[in-house]
Amino acid sequence: MPAKLRDLIKRLALLPLLRKDVASNGPAWLPFVLVLGAISAVAYADHLVVSISLVYLYILPVGLGAIFLRRKISYSLIAACVLFHDYYSPRYVNLGLRIFHNLSAMLSFAFVVYVIQRYMEQREALAKTVQQQRDDLLQDVELAAQVQRLFLPVGKPAIAGLEFAGMMQPARGVSGDYYDYIPIDAHTIQFVIADVAGKGVPAALLMSATAAAMQLEANHDRNMLEIVARLNTGIHSVSDGERYVTLLLAEIDTRKRTLRYVNCGHNPALLFRAKTGTLTRMNSSCPPIGISPEEICDLASADLIAGDVLVFYTDGVTEAQNQLGEEFGTDRLSAVVRRGASRSPEGLMMDIFRTAANFCSDVGFNDDVTILVVKCNFDGSPTGST
Repeated sequence: MPAKLRDLIKRLALLPLLRKDVASNGPAWLPFVLVLGAISAVAYADHLVVSISLVYLYILPVGLGAIFLRRKISYSLIAACVLFHDYYSPRYVNLGLRIFHNLSAMLSFAFVVYVIQRYMEQREALAKTVQQQRDDLLQDVELAAQVQRLFLPVGKPAIAGLEFAGMMQPARGVSGDYYDYIPIDAHTIQFVIADVAGKGVPAALLMSATAAAMQLEANHDRNMLEIVARLNTGIHSVSDGERYVTLLLAEIDTRKRTLRYVNCGHNPALLFRAKTGTLTRMNSSCPPIGISPEEICDLASADLIAGDVLVFYTDGVTEAQNQLGEEFGTDRLSAVVRRGASRSPEGLMMDIFRTAANFCSDVGFNDDVTILVVKCNFDGSPTGST
């Protein structure tokens, strides 16, 4: 018979004797070794010492039995310990005194077992309640994550002359990052990427509010400065300045081949110039959204040509750390963009993600990661490799 099968049979034979919480953790034989070892040691000491009664030492195996074994087995162990003690007791002791001594010891042991068992039952009930609450919380977080995913773009609008791809990977179940593509007309589209300060559920709730507000703005005039002003008023009213959102809103007009953007405290997006092979940073021009009641921003612009690549990202990418505490940083990100500028947006996006993930593989991402890549294809040239 294989050794693993023999071990399984032994374990199944011992499990009915153990408490449920003990049976589910660790090897099944260990509690029995402790209990039987304690009985043997105490019984041997009781055998050697005949001048005084050592019945009180049996409290050790009885207590261990109450901790590890089921209720009926624990109380049966009391009788076994009393019988051992009676067997090793001096025979010259009066029979009535021996019976009284054994009965009092049995009652004392029973009280000890009752107290320990009661404590263990309460501990099991508490652990079960905590586990149930944890499961309910995880289920609620998963539901919140599903709701969050509804705010992310499902498909890509068709804008002639542009190719783009985006992704968001939360560090936890829910995320404080957000991105979207919002078409204005057949040749104009807005891209938005945002990051809520903080992590966890509070950041996720504020991100959902930001995403909902941005999607409601789709029904209004798409003036970017007015969008930012209205969004700032709404976020500030619900956050009281304690939490804020960094946001970058960019608009590309493929007919005019122009880029206009406003950066509200967000990480500077990278604009790769295909003609010169240089990288331009789309730096912040105003404070993050939600800090102050009024948001005064400047609108920046740039001309685009075929082959230019835009890379938007959140600080989960650049602040990813390896086990030495080094950050991935903007320089490494820029190097990936330069070498992959000829690739498709999907290919470059995944290259950035994989490179950052490999960099922090020993530690993992400690923040949400969002990447959005836009490639200008004004002349209709074929997409690069993936």
